[in-house]
Amino acid sequence: MREKIEQLRRQINEHNYRYYVLNDPLIGDYEFDALLRELQELEAAHPEFDDPNSPTRRVGSDSTNEFATVEHRYPMLSLSNTYSLDEIREFDARVRKEVGEAEYVCELKFDGTAISLTYENGRLLRAVTRGDGTRGDDVTANVRTIRSVPLQLRGAGYPAYFEIRGEILMPFRSFERLNREREDIGETPFANPRNAAAGSLKQQSSAETARRELDCTLYSLVGDDLPFGTHYDSLMAAREWGFKISDQIALCRDMNEIDEYIRRWDKARKELPFATDGVVIKVDSFALQHRLGYTAKAPRWAVAYKFKAEQALTRLLSVDFQVGRTGAITPVANLEPVLLAGTVVKRASLHNAEQIALLDIRLGDHVYVEKGGEIIPKITGVDLSSRPMQSEPFRFITHCPCCGTELVKYEGEARHYCPNQSHCPPQIVGRMVHFISRRAMNIDGLGDETVQLLYDAGLISDVADLYRLRREDLVDLPRLGDKSADNILRSIDASRDVPFQRVLFAIGIRFVGETTAKNLALHFRSMDALMNATPEELAAAD
Repeated sequence: MREKIEQLRRQINEHNYRYYVLNDPLIGDYEFDALLRELQELEAAHPEFDDPNSPTRRVGSDSTNEFATVEHRYPMLSLSNTYSLDEIREFDARVRKEVGEAEYVCELKFDGTAISLTYENGRLLRAVTRGDGTRGDDVTANVRTIRSVPLQLRGAGYPAYFEIRGEILMPFRSFERLNREREDIGETPFANPRNAAAGSLKQQSSAETARRELDCTLYSLVGDDLPFGTHYDSLMAAREWGFKISDQIALCRDMNEIDEYIRRWDKARKELPFATDGVVIKVDSFALQHRLGYTAKAPRWAVAYKFKAEQALTRLLSVDFQVGRTGAITPVANLEPVLLAGTVVKRASLHNAEQIALLDIRLGDHVYVEKGGEIIPKITGVDLSSRPMQSEPFRFITHCPCCGTELVKYEGEARHYCPNQSHCPPQIVGRMVHFISRRAMNIDGLGDETVQLLYDAGLISDVADLYRLRREDLVDLPRLGDKSADNILRSIDASRDVPFQRVLFAIGIRFVGETTAKNLALHFRSMDALMNATPEELAAAD
């Protein structure tokens, strides 16, 4: 049985590698899930063959992680930064003056969170964050869930013990999904993918880390006895061992080639599925790196060139105020259309009243717009030189734009809220749209427009009304008919059987996302027990 388990592990690891590193899958999701289920069942039946690096650990655990502090065997230093090509030329001149001719490796500077992975005899031993450069947090359990991180190396020739360092990234697609979910439960969205990746890596539940679909790209081997003479050769070997190494690295022999690389990727990076904020230039030869040495804070054989954020100047025409299902008020700027990073931007989030006051944004201002994390338009400043003399400070609304209720601002929070949960239309509709969503009650046939239609027709005013709908209520509504009505009613009836944790998530308690709902459901077991829980009993839940 042990051989069968090991054979399944090897098979699944190979499929993970081909899908997440090579982007060349051999089987579909259904076949992969079947293999994973088979391995999970065998491991459950034979706990004596447990292995912390089994691919079943990719899904994570709901147990609470404690992050021990670990001292780095080799310090994780920062790089010197520059925004100037002239300073890159000065760096090259200094290198050549000290060591003579040198080749460089140019790499994209990924905008994520730094990680150091230690391997012993080809198996992942430990994953540690940068921390203060000398000591970091052991996040091994969470990193095991990242499918582009090999748990067992491929091939041969790797050192018995070494570290490889790189960046944990959150792709734009995952970032946008996570922020939608956070806004949906009343939490503040992450400002950029870098912050989201760092927060995801420190989740107490590795199952939550797994759900956030992180990626990992490696860019530096560290060790006392590396079998290579150059940085580039070490990365090419690491790629053969199963590590995800960037396809965008390049050997550059002189400043002309470095300059061409920087200019090319300053434009081409906008097509990448993850955030980058510059280019790292490293002396290729390990021997020359050793001769150049380090300052107290950074290696003298490497430098980071930071891309300038693409910025546009346009006029603020007006501000709309959106009401979310939790009552949160989000101001949205309407702008004169402007081309930014390849797309036409017409709207940008203003976040909250504090941010508007901090930037002193006023109607009619010419404002600077950037794309935070390359995807979300945000206003970063005001061109005061063009502000009209009669301009007045912006006045944030005091009452809900939909129901007229006076807004409230809770202590310790930046947002304003409409407290009229029972009679504010966008809150009511928003809660029902959340309730029927796939991850909640999963009621097919009811989309945003249909919920709005039912609400406008007076057929539903809260989620309980969904279970009182009759066929005759539905068939005569616009865009519906006999078949659609039957599908909706059948799906509503089937939703009665969803697990308690999804019902708890569906009803939309503020700050209760999927993970919190699952933990509360496991702890309290019933709605009555949860409703009657004291603050102390709630605090005792994970």
